[in-house]
Amino acid sequence: MTYPIVAYQNETHDQLVDIWHRAVRATHHFLTEQDIQFFYSMVSGGALAEVEIWTAVDQAGKPLGFIGLEDKKIEMLFVDPLSHGLGIGKALLNHAIQLKGNDIEVDVNEQNEGAHTFYLKCGFQQIGRSPLDGSGKPFPLLHLKLRSK
Repeated sequence: MTYPIVAYQNETHDQLVDIWHRAVRATHHFLTEQDIQFFYSMVSGGALAEVEIWTAVDQAGKPLGFIGLEDKKIEMLFVDPLSHGLGIGKALLNHAIQLKGNDIEVDVNEQNEGAHTFYLKCGFQQIGRSPLDGSGKPFPLLHLKLRSK
């Protein structure tokens, strides 16, 4: 199935924040409730406005997932947990590659094995590691880059 991918729309902001929140709870088991609330305040308070957001929608226009880009870097990719495994993440990733080219990069939490596996299956390779995340919290990041074709 193909999913239309549309540019960020202000009226779907709360739906995207909800997708982020539910996806984090479903996949980021290493985060405490306090950590989730910390990141939630960042995402709901404007982090989406700081990056280029593309949203995968169903036929009725309801958001199913989104990707956030800054230059040639994926800053976030979240899919509604009810839609995991349907190819939405792959569709969003392919859209990003079409827009930004094959030298795209992403950082993924080391403890998020599902995301790490997803990116490896999509052709990324690890090029580095940081012991702290971008907020200075002790959640190591794996730096990945799409392998040259």
